[in-house]
Amino acid sequence: MTRAPRTFDGYRRADGRAGVRNHVLVLSATGLTSAAAARIASLVRGTVCVATGYGRGQVADDAKLQFDTLTGLATHPNVAATLVLSAGGDITRAYVEAIEASGKPVVGMSLPEVHEDALALVDRGVRAATRLVHEASGLRREPCPLSALTVAVECGHSDATSGLVCNPLAGRVMEHVVEAGGTAMFSETIEWTGAEHLLARRAQSADVAQRILQAVVDRERRVRDAGGDVRTQNPGPQNRAGGITTIEEKALGAIAKGGQQPIRGLLAAAQRPPASGLYLMDTPFFSPESITAMVAGGAQIVVFTTGAGNSYCSLVAPTLKMSANPDACARLTEQIDIVATDVLRATRTLDEMADTALDHLVAVASGSLTFGEIVGEGSEVVSRLGPSM
Repeated sequence: MTRAPRTFDGYRRADGRAGVRNHVLVLSATGLTSAAAARIASLVRGTVCVATGYGRGQVADDAKLQFDTLTGLATHPNVAATLVLSAGGDITRAYVEAIEASGKPVVGMSLPEVHEDALALVDRGVRAATRLVHEASGLRREPCPLSALTVAVECGHSDATSGLVCNPLAGRVMEHVVEAGGTAMFSETIEWTGAEHLLARRAQSADVAQRILQAVVDRERRVRDAGGDVRTQNPGPQNRAGGITTIEEKALGAIAKGGQQPIRGLLAAAQRPPASGLYLMDTPFFSPESITAMVAGGAQIVVFTTGAGNSYCSLVAPTLKMSANPDACARLTEQIDIVATDVLRATRTLDEMADTALDHLVAVASGSLTFGEIVGEGSEVVSRLGPSM
């Protein structure tokens, strides 16, 4: 059996991590500067834009989550440098200081500096971003061990083939990554419902087990307190059309994304894993929020399994789409990166397909583009926890 290479060509960063992309990030930390940030990114090749509609008036845990998520993206190993824009000098300074602490180049600007002239902000921003890209373009890839990878696994628009093939396949790939000393994580807490006890059994400690169980209880209670019912709202119409009938059935497939290895911990949204191994992250089940949280936590690549197809991708981390649904794979030839229908048809084993998928993952880590990157799919979505002031 052919083994995938155990190294990838990545960008070594000042904090010791390795990037698989070399973006310059244009980060708008407030809604008032989002349009300016988008204009700058549209004018400077080599940049990506992450903007939020909020940034003022958020309080307590909500404000902390936004700051943690945006700084997690700005200090991400796939980001070479960051241009920060905001509506206030104090806001910009807080982000600049956090980014500087990671050793990354950063330039900060705010609307008061240009007397609230958004066009002047764009002019300054274009010039600064141009210099940052010029500097980043001088960086070169070098061999990095698989242990330097953190991979996030997501599922969306799942169907019966997801639970039967794609999620166990993703789990097998994650086992290979972790066995090589790397890190893997999956999230979507509400979709552990009915199978959370199986995850708890794999926890590294009694404390981690209890936290897993409590995370599901807490999310289910929030839905109930809001007048909803997890079991009637999930699975959704597309899941049901694809053969998934209950949340418990969906959960059994969803948790297969992490393989069968021990679970080292439960992370908060956007939290970096403290060591290598497999982790869970407590997030909403909506893919844009879930993926952004894991990428902010340091995942350089996302493996996204789907049944019917799902075009959403992270902007910062290349997102590999994987499906075993024959109809979807035949239809979505410019969306599905890894076609796993041979496993469903029993012409290849799960282990054989896992080697192929790992080869593909390493190739993307070394610079090969995903379909999502080629067609320009990608965004980042920060969760909200409460109302603004």
